Amino acid sequence: MLIALGLATLLLLQIWLGDQISGTAVDVVGGLCLTLPLAVRRRAPLAVAVVFATAAALDAILGGPPPAGLFDGEPPPFAPLAAGVITFYSLGAYAADRRALAGAGLGIVGVWAAVLATGPDVQSFLFSAGLVVAAPWLTGRNVRARALMREREQRQRERAAVDEERSRIARELHDVTAHNVGIMVVHAQGAQRVLDRDPDRAREALETIERTGRSALEEMRRALGALRRSDADAPRAPQPGMGDLGALVEQARAGGLTVELVTEGTPEPLPADVDRSAYRIVQEALTNARKHAGRVRARIAVRYGGPSLELEISNDGAPGRATQDAGGHGLVGMRERVTLYGGELHAGHRPEGGFVVRASLPLAP
Repeated sequence: MLIALGLATLLLLQIWLGDQISGTAVDVVGGLCLTLPLAVRRRAPLAVAVVFATAAALDAILGGPPPAGLFDGEPPPFAPLAAGVITFYSLGAYAADRRALAGAGLGIVGVWAAVLATGPDVQSFLFSAGLVVAAPWLTGRNVRARALMREREQRQRERAAVDEERSRIARELHDVTAHNVGIMVVHAQGAQRVLDRDPDRAREALETIERTGRSALEEMRRALGALRRSDADAPRAPQPGMGDLGALVEQARAGGLTVELVTEGTPEPLPADVDRSAYRIVQEALTNARKHAGRVRARIAVRYGGPSLELEISNDGAPGRATQDAGGHGLVGMRERVTLYGGELHAGHRPEGGFVVRASLPLAP
């Protein structure tokens, strides 16, 4: 709006004070038609271009040379020149492809009509068409293309962020479900075996199943709630980390595993994502051991003090026995977590029997 009013005022001053302009009503109306429509150039760029081209042509035909010789080969004044440049730049920058091409074509036709009204001059036509229509229009198209590319890249980044978050939540959900359901199955089997001869132990197992089921349901609600949320800043419930490893070990022991926890070096604060991922890797390795190897001995070694957090989770399952997550998502989830932080993961059978998972999580980005 300010640009339109400013150029209109300047053009009227040029008409009334200039030496080359007649100052007729046609000049005044034509000058206002060249400048005032710029107020809506973003919302209706094609309409503004049509009005400009029509006004320039009619002003040249009805009132002699266009304002201050815009298309007659004379040095053009600032106001009508600036109005033309802004008009066709806006057309290129804000109009869709077909409308932009149509507007540019009408602009060329308007320039040709204005030049014909002052005498056929190919040089004046080429100069005016290039200066007022073609160059600004091409600049606007280039700016539009860059803006559209930035928008596409931004949408791609947003989609990638959403996909990454959903993958993270899916991994969390898998880890929580597999771990807790595994414990519930073990205790249910134990309760069945001792139900008749030792009702108290069966009752304890059932109580453990109830507590574990409630915990699993709560964590599943959190994960599903996060999937439904659209607010990226929504508060999240605290997630477990390496500080909760002792409770995880006790839970695994209650589920039938014999677990040894060894810590090397001085425990130190870890980046939040690394802390959570390390916990989930240990949790999933114990879940796999219990699921595929049964009641085995497991050993967890955690090494602090280097550029990376080192984890080693091994079990002594019988040689040749399936102790990995064949066909499941456990190892895939662990590998994704480690890859996300530029770390390394090794998982495979041990020569002496059993299975081992070694993970290295860099502490610095």
